[in-house]
Amino acid sequence: MQFSVVTGMSGAGKSTVLKMLEDLGYFCVDNLPPALISKFADICFSPDSGINNVALGIDVRGGDFFKKLFEEVDKLKAAGYKINLVFMEASDEVLIKRFKETRRRHPLVSTGRIEDGITKERVLLEEAKRRSNYIIDSSSLLTRELKAEIHKIFIEGKSYDNLIVTILSFGFKYGIPSDSDLVFDVRFIPNPFYLPELRTKTGNEKEVQDYVMKWDVAGEFLEKLKDMVMFLLPKYVQEGKNQLVISIGCTGGKHRSVTLANKLKNTLLTDNYSVNIHHRDIEKDFHRGK
Repeated sequence: MQFSVVTGMSGAGKSTVLKMLEDLGYFCVDNLPPALISKFADICFSPDSGINNVALGIDVRGGDFFKKLFEEVDKLKAAGYKINLVFMEASDEVLIKRFKETRRRHPLVSTGRIEDGITKERVLLEEAKRRSNYIIDSSSLLTRELKAEIHKIFIEGKSYDNLIVTILSFGFKYGIPSDSDLVFDVRFIPNPFYLPELRTKTGNEKEVQDYVMKWDVAGEFLEKLKDMVMFLLPKYVQEGKNQLVISIGCTGGKHRSVTLANKLKNTLLTDNYSVNIHHRDIEKDFHRGK
C-alpha cells in the first residue's frame, strides 16, 4: 500500500493532485486533522479494509492541528509504515494571480493582503517542505503536465529528483521571458525566414529543422549546450532547486529557437528528467516576424 500525504502552499494545486490520485484509484481524504492520521492509517492498513492506496490532503487550514503533522508521521514511520510526503509549491506571483482569478481569500488572512498570507504560510511550511519526498513546483505546469508528473511518481515509480525543467523558445523582438534561469541566443544561425518556402513554417516542422540543423554551427552549439545543461542539472538538484527555466531565443521565436528547444528537450527526456516545453511566440505576427 502507498500512503501519501499531500501538503504545500495554498493555491499550488493540492486539491488538483488529490483529484488526480482519486482517478488513479487512491482513497483520498482532504483536510483531515493531522491528529487523526495514525488512527486513520490503522484502519487503512488493517487486512480487511479493502483499501489499496491512500492520499491525504493536509494544509494550514487545520490551524494548530497542522503542528501535529510530523508527530503523527514519525509515529507511523516508527511503526514500520512507509509514508510519502508530497509538497506542492508555486511562486508568489503565480499564487497571487490564482487567488485573484478565483476571488478566494488566503486561509491565513481574513482582511489583509494575499501577499501577507503567503509570507506567513511559507514560514509555517518550512519543515514540511524540507522533509518532503517530492516537491512539485506547479508555477508553469499545465494541468496535463502536472498529471504526467503525478503519473510518473505514483504509477510508473520512476526516480524523481524534484527538479522540473521547462524549455522555452522565444523571440527577442517580444522580450526575454522574465522567469528565465538560463538564456541562450541562437540568432547567429542562418535564418529560415529568408527562404520563402520556409517563412510560414515553424521549428516544429521537419523542413525547418533540417535547414537549421544542416549548419555545422547549429550542431556544434547543440552539443555544447547539452554538455553544459547535463553538467548543471545535478548541481541544481543538490542545491535544492525545483524549477529551472531554460530559454532559447531567436529574432521572432518561430524557427531557430523552436528547433533548438525541441532538440534539447529530446536529449533531456532520454535522461529521465521531468521536462516541459513551451514555444511562447510561435504564433505571433507570422508574416512580419523572423
